Amino acid sequence: MFEADRASKNLGMRLVEAVDGRAVVEMTVGPLMINGHNIAHGGFVFTLADTAFACACNVDGGGVTVASGADVTFVASAREGDLLVATAVERVVFGRSGVYDVTVRRGEEVIAEFRGRSRTLARRG
Repeated sequence: MFEADRASKNLGMRLVEAVDGRAVVEMTVGPLMINGHNIAHGGFVFTLADTAFACACNVDGGGVTVASGADVTFVASAREGDLLVATAVERVVFGRSGVYDVTVRRGEEVIAEFRGRSRTLARRG
């Protein structure tokens, strides 16, 4: 799925790992990601977490899984040049739905916590 994700790739995201309901995606905060407070715009941090979530949801290739909702809590600010690493972990899958937690870090420091809710679409055929 990540190979076809033009949005994430155009932001410079790199898929580090995707296996067994877990994914790790990294991104360096670039100059076009900085807001008026001279820190990383939260939307880009959210997008990084959302990409890791999507990769974790779709790691098995058994169907198309999309977000049905997500929440984020920003814990610390990121700055231009920071390498952010988002680690997504499957918490539970029930029927066609799932819950995933994503932690975004700069080194050991937590930048954001994200919880995503997924839904696997009905197969067409």
